[in-house]
Amino acid sequence: MDDLYRDYILEHYRRPHNFGPLEDASVTREGANPLCGDRITLQLGVVDGVVQTVGFTGRGCAISQASASLLTDEIKGKPLADVQSFGADDLLELLGIQISPARLKCAMLSHDTLRGALSQLAESGPEAGRDQAGAGI
Repeated sequence: MDDLYRDYILEHYRRPHNFGPLEDASVTREGANPLCGDRITLQLGVVDGVVQTVGFTGRGCAISQASASLLTDEIKGKPLADVQSFGADDLLELLGIQISPARLKCAMLSHDTLRGALSQLAESGPEAGRDQAGAGI
C-alpha cells in the first residue's frame, strides 16, 4: 500500500494541481522551510466568503509540493469557515503515508502558509474578496 501512496505523492509532485499564480488574488502568502530550502507562495481568490480560486508556486521536495497540491484541491470552492477548520491532521490524512519527524515540516509547509494567508485575509477586513463597489466579484 505504501508504494501506491508514494506513486500518488509523486504524481502530485510531477503534475501539481492549481500550480501557477493568480491574476487577482485576495491574498498572497509566502512560506519557507529554511531547514531544507522548500518554498511556496500560496494565493487565494475569495469571493463572498468562499475560496473561489487558489494557486501556488514554489519549489521543494516531493512531500512539500504534493502537500500543497492536495491542500489546494481540498480548499477550492469551500467557505472560509471550512478552510479555517482544515487542520494539520486533515492534511496528513490526505497525504496518506506516515511522515517522519524530519519530513513533517516539509509536509506542513503548505498548511502553515495557509494559516498565515487566512490571518492576513482576516486582518484586511470584511471587504477582502469584493470588488471596489463593494459587491461580490
